[in-house]
Amino acid sequence: MEFTNFTTLIKEEVEKRTGEKYNVRINDVIKNNGVVLRGLTVMHEDSNISPTIYLNNYYDAYESGEATLVNVVNDVLDTYNRNKVNQSFDMKYLLDYGCAKKHIVYKLINTEKNRELLADIPHVEFLDLSIVFQCMVDKDIFNDSVIENYVIEKDNIGKDMFENEDCKTASILIYNVHMKLWDVTLEELYRVARENTQKLKSYEIRNMKDVICEMMTMENSEEIDGGDFVTEISDNVPMYVLSSKNRVEGAACMIYPNLIKDFAEALGSSMYIIPSSVHELILVPSEGTDESKIIKNMIAEINDTQVKLEEILSYSLYFFDKGKGKVIKL
Repeated sequence: MEFTNFTTLIKEEVEKRTGEKYNVRINDVIKNNGVVLRGLTVMHEDSNISPTIYLNNYYDAYESGEATLVNVVNDVLDTYNRNKVNQSFDMKYLLDYGCAKKHIVYKLINTEKNRELLADIPHVEFLDLSIVFQCMVDKDIFNDSVIENYVIEKDNIGKDMFENEDCKTASILIYNVHMKLWDVTLEELYRVARENTQKLKSYEIRNMKDVICEMMTMENSEEIDGGDFVTEISDNVPMYVLSSKNRVEGAACMIYPNLIKDFAEALGSSMYIIPSSVHELILVPSEGTDESKIIKNMIAEINDTQVKLEEILSYSLYFFDKGKGKVIKL
């Protein structure tokens, strides 16, 4: 059975089981780096928010014989019931700029891999990356959900997708339509994001050896993408992991005002900046070593074998020049 036919059947079966007070829809969701997933939403008539349940993995299980259509429908409904929101979302976060501006932050994504998305969202180019903006909201209404995305429907500006970042926060990507609604400029978004991000998403720098030791004590050893691979050079070259404290979209720490500058000055060295993923960076002092060729090979190896496609930041190696006080792409 083709994927489209499969998703249509699942939608029809969910509609039969939920009843007339629910609106069931299929949506294609564009994720980071052009990854497209097909999601199903179930919206009660008294609510404006629904979890998005992706059907791609269900289809793979069905095609391999690991699940039947009945199994899939049952699991989709169970997932919905465990993660549904029992109240409507307060629209002030999206409609009132005075409220939203206190929660606007930025993150980094790859420019070339996100050309289609960037056509619809405000952004500032930075080397081969783009600074994009999102509005963080409290996740209290999401209970203990592990669902990755929620859809909010609004009569005046269509739909929005909330990203479930961790157990405490969620965020919504800011589109051009939001800027128009708020009547704000790109310069204003960038200004408030610079003020907010480092306060709302504080950073941490950890020694790579400590990180690897921590990984070895965890059941899930994928906290730092390609952790096993980087040990090949971490024994001889000091390496540090830079991320946000919640370790989500921490690559944005690269553009926190003076962060890398102050760290480089404290170590007395310029710094290689390795884009491990959208979630973290690896910092390697360059003083007394020339490891750029090895590091570039490592970046390619990690991206190709260890990092999910939607979590790749870049194949480039970056360098903070302590003398010039700025980041460049090597």
